[in-house]
Amino acid sequence: MFDVLYLTFSAVTWAIVGYKARAWFRDRGNVDLGLTALMTSGVPIVFLFSAPSVYRAFDRLTGVANLAMVFLYSAVVLFASGATVLLLRWTSRGDEAAHARAAMRSRYAVGAVAVTWTVAIVCFAVGRPDAVEHPRDFSTAYAHAPGVVAFLVLYLAIFGTSLAGLGYLCPRYAAQLGRSWLAKGLRTLAAGCWLGLVYCACKLAGFVLTWAGHDVYWLSNGIAPMTASVAALLVLLGFSLPAVGPRAAAWRRLRRLDPLWQEVTAHAPEVTIPGSRWTSRWPLADLEWRANRQMAEIRDIQRGVRRHVEPAALDIARRKAGDAALDDRRTAAVVEAAALRRGLANQVTGHVAAPHADSVVMTVSADPAEEHEHLARVADVFHDPMVDAVLDELREITAARRP
Repeated sequence: MFDVLYLTFSAVTWAIVGYKARAWFRDRGNVDLGLTALMTSGVPIVFLFSAPSVYRAFDRLTGVANLAMVFLYSAVVLFASGATVLLLRWTSRGDEAAHARAAMRSRYAVGAVAVTWTVAIVCFAVGRPDAVEHPRDFSTAYAHAPGVVAFLVLYLAIFGTSLAGLGYLCPRYAAQLGRSWLAKGLRTLAAGCWLGLVYCACKLAGFVLTWAGHDVYWLSNGIAPMTASVAALLVLLGFSLPAVGPRAAAWRRLRRLDPLWQEVTAHAPEVTIPGSRWTSRWPLADLEWRANRQMAEIRDIQRGVRRHVEPAALDIARRKAGDAALDDRRTAAVVEAAALRRGLANQVTGHVAAPHADSVVMTVSADPAEEHEHLARVADVFHDPMVDAVLDELREITAARRP
């Protein structure tokens, strides 16, 4: 079971790391992105060596019992080192002097971690009392071996310090970013860091209690690893959300906008530009560009049919929305949908309204994300019965005016 679980986690996290690495390859001047890709690469390595079969196979290959644990914890230290440098960069924004101080502090921090971890590995090398494999209970099995205890304490000190720093700073930065995907990513990252500190506490308590003669295998070798697994997934998710979130939102907008876009551009195919109608083999390519392009083309068509829309169309739609006690956002969507459908229908027959509506585009915000969401609501209600009722009433009024 543990093999399947950890190897699955490893595969998932390798995919996330590959996504971050791909983003860095496209923007190699972004030092923070490159550092993030490097430090997060330690997480799938941790999951890989956490699988008991991989752990034992690696030790058989090297001929050194429990050497896989050193590689596993070294991957964690890689993450901790990257996190430390990232923290120093985040807290040293400013002029060139601030950047220079950050670079110097980063070198000192990495040097300190390297020396500390070297000492820890030496303690591991001289402190193992036997050659028995312990992929699941390493910390409790060697609770009475001073060298291994020193190895574990130094590891937890390095890891816990970096987690505490990230967990403290991330919410502070998120509070300055409003409701952005970056803010959500930072808060998710902070949650992963605090959960990681729970893992450190469980590990520390586990081998201290074992050393004191109390068997708490379930704490150090049961709860702690699973806590660390969830924490690692949260950390990677936090690093990925700023990039994945906008694309996921764009994909949702595309799915909601596409029926409306297909319908209205069928009336005016000349407004679409080459590449608007998706032909790529990869369905997730250029999601934000495609969503923005669809919105722009729908808006172009809306403005093009304005002279075919009677002001009464907007008035009737507002009245019916008010009678139905719709909120402002739903009302704006119904009004815009009714105006667009009326304009397209009149355009087909060649009818030009006199006078025509001043506007059939209901701008709800200067925020592009909110405008996208509004137009998606227009797509949702485009064939709503209330919009049908507006058009029916307009047709009755038009028929009554004919001689």
